[in-house]
Amino acid sequence: MVSVAGVALGVCLVMLFTGLTHGMSMDLQRRASNVRAELIFMRPGAIQATSASLNLDVRYADRLKAINGVEDAIPVGRYLIQGTTGIGLEQIDGVDWEPYARMNDIRIVAGNGPSGPNEAMIDEVKARNDKFRVGDQIKPFGTKVYRIAGIYSPESGPRTKLTLAGLQEALESTNKCTFIFVKLRNPDQVDAMAAKINTELPGNTIQPTKEIFAGFEKTIPFLGVFLRVLVGLAAVVSALVVMLAMYTTITERTREIGILKAMGASRGYIVGIIEKEAILISVIGLIAGFATSAIAGLLIHKVYGLVFEYSWQWALTAATIGLLGGILGALYPAWRASNLDAVNALAYD
Repeated sequence: MVSVAGVALGVCLVMLFTGLTHGMSMDLQRRASNVRAELIFMRPGAIQATSASLNLDVRYADRLKAINGVEDAIPVGRYLIQGTTGIGLEQIDGVDWEPYARMNDIRIVAGNGPSGPNEAMIDEVKARNDKFRVGDQIKPFGTKVYRIAGIYSPESGPRTKLTLAGLQEALESTNKCTFIFVKLRNPDQVDAMAAKINTELPGNTIQPTKEIFAGFEKTIPFLGVFLRVLVGLAAVVSALVVMLAMYTTITERTREIGILKAMGASRGYIVGIIEKEAILISVIGLIAGFATSAIAGLLIHKVYGLVFEYSWQWALTAATIGLLGGILGALYPAWRASNLDAVNALAYD
């Protein structure tokens, strides 16, 4: 049971952490894919992995609209707060609702659009996960109360949206925004229009919208290193637990091993028996680990709203770690057992 638990723990470590990382990335990309603007215009460093600032004058929107080839430009404020469950960060956007909803084909499924700076909009997923209804109150900044005026669909960027004026007031950043969504008349001219805007408004950052949120894992420093260390740790844990359990088991079976050797069992035969047992333990541990990961991911999603998406690539990696951990962990105990002296083993008490 200890060996099975050790292998299952290694599998759970790999599956839960990689599933969470992949799930967050895919969730962010799904929401970003519903943004219809082709370009994002902002000041350098406006959006970081753990922060965002309102450092762009909203009047840039009018200057962008005056550029030939730009259909619309909508200023957006973004702010990052502690997640409502106490885990991670949550994004909040401040937008002028009507033009934002029109640009991104958003429809209201319950309630109405915000009528003042003290009202907010949330998407269907947040309403379902947090059990919010129209008329409920939220406190994204700790003390100031905002009334949920409506629930919208589909998902588009952050799940909570205030009015731009409301976010500016809360952050004391009058006439400021974080970035501006730029909708082009011809969506196929993204690169050409980005270069044109950069020529007319130099010193700013212009990026295609699809590139901003793609590859979430790459925006977090050293996340790849962390995942590799995690996989290595899982392998070491599995191998050590199996080795310890098999070593103890062999010590308890010293007399039985002596009997086998006295009956003519070869070293290879004894090693094979022990390795087969280790493989069986590893397979049971893999099944237990995958089942535990699936159940744990479902429970965490229900309680905290975190998204898990497991991939076959990481499942195969976890399975390889579990099997190799069991096989390698049993090698030393198996080698020690095969070298026991038959007479001393029979006399072992």
